[in-house]
Amino acid sequence: MIYIYNEGRLCATDSLRQALKLEDEELRGRRPIVSVVGAGGKTTTLHRLADEYVRADIPVFVTTTTHIIKEEREWFLSGFPEEEITEQLQKAGQVWAGEPAPSGKLSILQDAAIEKVLRWGIPLLIEADGAKRMPLKVPAEHEPVILPGTTHVLSVYGLDSVGKKIKDTVFRPELAEKLLDKKETECVTAEDIALLAASRAAGRKGCPEGASYTVVLNKADDGRLKKTALEICHMLEEKEIRQVIVTGRTEPGSGGGRQRK
Repeated sequence: MIYIYNEGRLCATDSLRQALKLEDEELRGRRPIVSVVGAGGKTTTLHRLADEYVRADIPVFVTTTTHIIKEEREWFLSGFPEEEITEQLQKAGQVWAGEPAPSGKLSILQDAAIEKVLRWGIPLLIEADGAKRMPLKVPAEHEPVILPGTTHVLSVYGLDSVGKKIKDTVFRPELAEKLLDKKETECVTAEDIALLAASRAAGRKGCPEGASYTVVLNKADDGRLKKTALEICHMLEEKEIRQVIVTGRTEPGSGGGRQRK
């Protein structure tokens, strides 16, 4: 379930690429570099977008500037084995790669590897933030890690945080206390999410000048949360942020890889 916020309403679409206007960029011959930050569904968002590229017969490379879990799928690769990468791009249409890290994770590739991927001219998707599976996050001084040349920044928020205490639902709650001017025992509101998404100390932190900034409100899995998402969209519009996407329950990686002819 994907909605685009437009003229005060949530309009259904079946494509993140369409919602983000990535198809327009590709028609102009521009390679998108999409950095996903925030919390509450970054990996799910990356899976959705990667699967859309696979279905469109466009090879896509996914990596991280922080850490991602190495899933048990053949297109998740440790390091930068070029022959395997080429094989999986042809066979599955997507590759997720990073340097091996503890606890079954992948971490940032070497600069030379990233430069080589950029020369290939294919879409590059990047998990550029970490939140330890929490729905919301306020970034520390060194976060997020956004690759120079990023064309699109997606700032993700989990709507399931609304009504829950800051200490239980925000990664780095001590920073949230300062930014929101609230105690960690107070509950998250729709207004708090709008403030975080609009703030250059939170959701917009590190967004390169000229990059497209999009807020992604994830986990709108029922009518109540969809209504909350619409309220946040209205608040963001008042803050002159109009590019907002609302997403709901979809199985991560549901499109999967595929065998090419």
